[in-house]
Amino acid sequence: MIADEALGEYSLAEARNPYAGDIPTAVFDWFATVISQYSNSPILLKLIANMAEYIDPTANFDAFFTFVFNVNTAVGHGLDVWGRIVGVSRVLRLPGDAEYFGFSESADAFPFNEGIFFGGGQLTSNFSLSDAAYRKLISAKALANISDGSIPGINQILINLFGTYGNCYVTDGGNMTMTYTFAATLSVVDFAIVAQSGVLPRPAGVSVTIVQL
Repeated sequence: MIADEALGEYSLAEARNPYAGDIPTAVFDWFATVISQYSNSPILLKLIANMAEYIDPTANFDAFFTFVFNVNTAVGHGLDVWGRIVGVSRVLRLPGDAEYFGFSESADAFPFNEGIFFGGGQLTSNFSLSDAAYRKLISAKALANISDGSIPGINQILINLFGTYGNCYVTDGGNMTMTYTFAATLSVVDFAIVAQSGVLPRPAGVSVTIVQL
């Protein structure tokens, strides 16, 4: 505290920084960098205060944390970054429903009287997951990355992803096979997640069967 006959008693901070009340406690205090000979210059202090407000990065830091860094609130590009980190893509390739006529060079073509002639349509479609679905997939892939590959560990991933379908679980056939069983028919997108996203652990050399009850 400073005592003065004319001004009375007042705090040093209030005397030196007229803008102290405008500085949030969590924000950098620019006044601490002002040397004493300029501490009572109203013009200079106002210029610095305005400049600090103009270039204050707090809002950008908050936005980065909310929309990129925090996977629970990240959206758009932020989730795409998380997807690259954990190793799972937002875009799934869904197979076409039509059975087209073709020749033996093609593994998925059909012969005469079974397949139809291709009319120039789209053979496959790329489906981009919504932010909510992709966030769930990212969380499941992150869990898979640290999973021990045990039956309980895989079952937990299945519950996180497909719990809305009812009972879902994995079984070990004991002969280098494993089966994913679902109590209901999966949507085309969810089936693609199971079959091609890579989010469900599978030991090398083990074949996987998907059963939908």
